[in-house]
Amino acid sequence: QVQLVESGGGLVQAGGSLRLSCEASGRTFSSDVMGWFRQAPGKGREYVASITWSRGYTYYTDAVKGRFTISRDNAKNTVYLQMNSLKPEDTAVYYCARRAESNRNYDSWGQGTQVTVSS
Repeated sequence: QVQLVESGGGLVQAGGSLRLSCEASGRTFSSDVMGWFRQAPGKGREYVASITWSRGYTYYTDAVKGRFTISRDNAKNTVYLQMNSLKPEDTAVYYCARRAESNRNYDSWGQGTQVTVSS
């Protein structure tokens, strides 16, 4: 079982920046993939970005390319999401999640952290 704890959310003005953190504990493996998702009010959960623990390969949804950066610190078992040039449409609850590299489904989720971008 993997436990994920997010932090770093808050209120920021449009154009500002925030950095989210996700600390993983429990049964983690170097073959894991860590992802960030978000859910805006009244909408479904959507994929934002992901990174492989072992080689650090990164992937992004088009809406955040060039503005968000996902990274990891293997020694701290922590994944980050640096969010720059934030827009009001980035307002959502952001979730950290984990899956095995061989599995398409994320099976461990954090509790979420609120990000609010004011115009």
